[in-house]
Amino acid sequence: MGTTSLICDPNELRDLFLFEKLTDEQLAWLCKDGRVERFEPGLVFREGEPATCFYVLMEGEVRMTKISGGEEIELVRTDHHGSYSGAWTAYMGDKVDQNYSASFYVTKPSKFFVLDAGTFSHMMKEWFPMALHLLEGVFFGNRNSNEIIGQRERLLALGSLSAGLTHELNNPAAAAVRATSSLRERVAGMRHKLKMMAHGKFDSATMEALAQLQEEAAAQVAKAPTLTPLEAADREDELGDWLEAHGIANGWDIAPTFVQAGFDIDWLEKVHGTLTGCEGAVFEGAIRWLNYTVETELLMNEISDSTTRISTLVNAAKQYSQMDRAPFQVVDIHELLDSTLVMLGRKIGDNVQVVKEYDLALPPVPCYAAELNQVWTNLIDNAISAMNGRGTLTVRTYRDGPCVAVEIGDTGPGVPEEIRTRIFEPFFTTKPVGEGTGLGLDISFRIVVNKHHGDIRVESEPGDTRFIVRIPFERVDVPENIETVSMAS
Repeated sequence: MGTTSLICDPNELRDLFLFEKLTDEQLAWLCKDGRVERFEPGLVFREGEPATCFYVLMEGEVRMTKISGGEEIELVRTDHHGSYSGAWTAYMGDKVDQNYSASFYVTKPSKFFVLDAGTFSHMMKEWFPMALHLLEGVFFGNRNSNEIIGQRERLLALGSLSAGLTHELNNPAAAAVRATSSLRERVAGMRHKLKMMAHGKFDSATMEALAQLQEEAAAQVAKAPTLTPLEAADREDELGDWLEAHGIANGWDIAPTFVQAGFDIDWLEKVHGTLTGCEGAVFEGAIRWLNYTVETELLMNEISDSTTRISTLVNAAKQYSQMDRAPFQVVDIHELLDSTLVMLGRKIGDNVQVVKEYDLALPPVPCYAAELNQVWTNLIDNAISAMNGRGTLTVRTYRDGPCVAVEIGDTGPGVPEEIRTRIFEPFFTTKPVGEGTGLGLDISFRIVVNKHHGDIRVESEPGDTRFIVRIPFERVDVPENIETVSMAS
């Protein structure tokens, strides 16, 4: 881009709001150590380059952009007299990153007052020492506050997730303990009946038939049909009447077990026919022996289901926390979303319907997996809060150009248009005092935009609010030796 050096006039500088209170000596110093240049349309400086100069617009028009999701997004366009950009934090030295935070373009021939970064830093320290201390205090104070409150928010979120996970683990664990205790009783009952059989009350043919019936009963449990409560109640009545009619004491206590295993009167008639000649206590003993067999199978299924549930929760927790895994990985984005939904299961509750609309053809994504899980946690938590725990939560994925797009949608009242531009600001929250720090979306923005070079935005109307996160499929700054994993392992 072409530039032309011009004469610096102190009186012209005085017209700029930044310099209007300076003395004649100070203005003369600026003209001596600074310069006035005219720029033709084009790029002045690019985001990420070393910040070498401080620019003040004297006339013309400029625009500022940032890279988001692999695309250059325009942040502002202005012809405001005195607008400034560039190395404005040079006075902080190596305490902060001294690179341009955005790209700066001239859209039509424009005139700037330009100070080298070192000169600008010297000017600030010499002329405004008190203001410099105040600026540093505000800058580093806000940054430290963000870090402290961000850490606290993460700890609170971790505590909430831990409490939810503990609750979720307690249910199947307690069920397994109860089933184990009941199983011990049933096995003791079977030993008692086995002792009775050993006393010779069954001949060898009957024993063989009974063993065959036992095998059939155990196999039937695995393929028992699902009955409605009304169907189950009707069948229990039928089986209870049959057992009572055949002299089985307390047959009503046995009937529900047979019904749960999928047996009906036809099967009981088959048992009765097979054990022809066995009546009274002997027949009742055979029925109770079969009942113990069925109960044992049902209890073992319950223990298996409970321990599987525990294993699933533990695996979800490992996936969510990325325990023992490299920070940067290439992963299936759906596994991250699923593990987050499992971890937030208790908070989601029974009154929120979760709808998943996944594009399973999406390729794996290079990312900081644990940090993306924090993004999903913040967005889902906000969605649940917006719906007051009742509504539909939609999690959708699809390809959007060079990026994977993840939508977290809710059916809450929506985000008012007047605050949409502020929701990603630090400490801005619409929650009541004490219920939110206002850092969740700020943290999410920094993880998505700054760390993944992606994009996050909101589209909202009453009953349909969607936060859309875009993460590039490819990264130009992928670290060496990244780990490619399947999170299902």
